[in-house]
Amino acid sequence: MTEKDKRMELPKMSLDDLFTIQGERDAKETIVAIPINEIDDFPNHPYKVKDDDKMLEMSENIKRYGVTQPVIVRQKDDGRFEMISGHRRKRASILAGKENINAIVKKLTDEEAVILMVDSNENQREEILPSEKAFAYKMKYEALKKQGQRTDLTSDPMEQKLNSKTTREIVAEKTGESASNIQRYIRLTFLIPEILDMVDEKKIAFRPAVEISYLSEDNQYVLLDIMQFSDITPSLAQAIHLKKLEQEGNLDTDKIEELMSQEKPNQVEKLKFNAERFEAVFPKNIQSNQEKEDFLFMCVQEHNQRERAKKRALER
Repeated sequence: MTEKDKRMELPKMSLDDLFTIQGERDAKETIVAIPINEIDDFPNHPYKVKDDDKMLEMSENIKRYGVTQPVIVRQKDDGRFEMISGHRRKRASILAGKENINAIVKKLTDEEAVILMVDSNENQREEILPSEKAFAYKMKYEALKKQGQRTDLTSDPMEQKLNSKTTREIVAEKTGESASNIQRYIRLTFLIPEILDMVDEKKIAFRPAVEISYLSEDNQYVLLDIMQFSDITPSLAQAIHLKKLEQEGNLDTDKIEELMSQEKPNQVEKLKFNAERFEAVFPKNIQSNQEKEDFLFMCVQEHNQRERAKKRALER
């Protein structure tokens, strides 16, 4: 038996082993050293891996002591491996100049891999961004639904399984979130990236962002332009009103501008310009202050649209 064959000899595991926290591994689990360049990231991994101070600290620790907590991977059909738990340890090992990493290899279905990936990150990460929770909870929710559809031969929906708990309740069990909050987080995945970033940066509160997620992509971009131009964000009441108009089919640029122009408590001070600086560039037919403000907003909006078009063209 070659060294690679020995490395790939896998122990038999029960279903209970699958959901065991890494620090409570069963004694039968085998730890093997795998070349880092043979491990691919989990597809659509929802958690960010940043080269920040914590990453540099982890890298220094790995230089001195190695990876003390093995990562969890599964083997793919092409012989390579897929990371389930340990993306940050993998990155820190690369920064530390390591070629191999200690790993536990598990045999998992696609749905089992998603569930373990989400659960292990929920258990180990100190801080998780709203956007990370949103896509992670959505992935686990969909995995549980598929798992239920495949294993329930009576074709009863997953909502009726596991002691009559709903899928949202099952997702919520290990997160500390309520089932209704799980639904709200999943709604954030319908936000355009720029607004979702604002949620992560705490520029927009969580609940208004959930309501904004019901707006069409075009209307979200209109709202984004207004927020950036006027340095304002919608209150929960304004966001609910925007959602209502969207669902009624009555939301357009004018309605968004009108609604967002309404003052609200703790409103950020509006951006002000020295009008004399702009007099030379205003068309002669624009006279009133409102017309000038509308003209400036149109210019900013067109500029943002051009920049977004350039970005999309570069991504193709």
